[in-house]
Amino acid sequence: MSKQIDERDRRIGRAFVDDDEKLQAYYRELERHETGALWTVANDIEPWEPVAHSVPMIWRHADLREPVLRSLDLVSPEKAGRRVVYLRNPRRKEVSACCGWLFSGIQAMRPGEKASSHRHAASALRFIMEGAGAYTIVNGHKITLGLRDFVLTPNGTWHDHGVDEGGEISMWQDGLDIPLANALEANFYAVHPDVFQKPNYPVNDSPLSYGASGLVPVDDEWQRPYSPLLRYSWDQTYAALLDYAKASDGSLYDGIILRYSNPRTGGHVMQTMGAHMQMLRPGEKTRAHRHTGNVIYHVAKGSGYSVLGGQRFDWREKDIFCVPAWTWHEHVNAADRDDSCLFSFNDFPTMEKLGFYREEPYLENDGHQPITRIF
Repeated sequence: MSKQIDERDRRIGRAFVDDDEKLQAYYRELERHETGALWTVANDIEPWEPVAHSVPMIWRHADLREPVLRSLDLVSPEKAGRRVVYLRNPRRKEVSACCGWLFSGIQAMRPGEKASSHRHAASALRFIMEGAGAYTIVNGHKITLGLRDFVLTPNGTWHDHGVDEGGEISMWQDGLDIPLANALEANFYAVHPDVFQKPNYPVNDSPLSYGASGLVPVDDEWQRPYSPLLRYSWDQTYAALLDYAKASDGSLYDGIILRYSNPRTGGHVMQTMGAHMQMLRPGEKTRAHRHTGNVIYHVAKGSGYSVLGGQRFDWREKDIFCVPAWTWHEHVNAADRDDSCLFSFNDFPTMEKLGFYREEPYLENDGHQPITRIF
């Protein structure tokens, strides 16, 4: 298949050398020295705008719940390390990524099971989908987990998780920046010397200390670069969305949207990944925009659809979908009386720190994309 020519490349300032036999021979000579002529690749490695290597995707809970639960009978957490069914973007198979440089998967555990403690350079997070009695231990802080809670396991922290004997089969979405850490050739992994760590603090000391809006302990000595609040509860988050909706019309592109933040700094919860929760009011249709950075969404509540790069993806609670970098996207709540809520995590902190973050609105058709395909 011949490569499509961008007419903008036929101008001064871009590379548009017409090769002849002498140049071809020259290129072969350079190859022998493991070198090359920049003008042969310049337009590819310096595109006019970001080129996503992922495609928009949706993973529907109705399709995945049974296969995920089947893993309980097929492999133990001891042998699997982490019993996760990961979400694979068809254009990112070689790096096991869900979208861009972000990894995601769905993990299930039985009552009484626990996964061994480990740590890695990649940052991690969890969004609780179902069950009861689940917990995580992060650097000695034991945290109990409830439905729709958002939980942190920041990079370099010892962490393990399990379900109490009296609990229920539990399931959650994992999110990590493993592909990014590997792309930067900076990943590490270690297993805890005792296999399982012991809690060193009162249970839920993190949310009990930092979970009240606008308040932090006076004698606080937290110095780490990630949030000291390791669990953001759904009840408080949803209440905050409802309150904010009373005071704001919200965003044209995201409805009522709140960013999970570090209570000590007001910044992102972790160094490389951020997260949001947004609410679409009954019948709300947002306008389309696009930005650098990749986003993975989880439908926390309700139903609706999103238009991603001109393609419509219908979703309902517990479905997961992704928006690759620089892809036009807009969201619609299909219900007339109930709101819909979307949890999402992203690589925005990385984009911002590197000075790469940029976004722009879709200006045609009153901000709405034409739909070319329905999934």
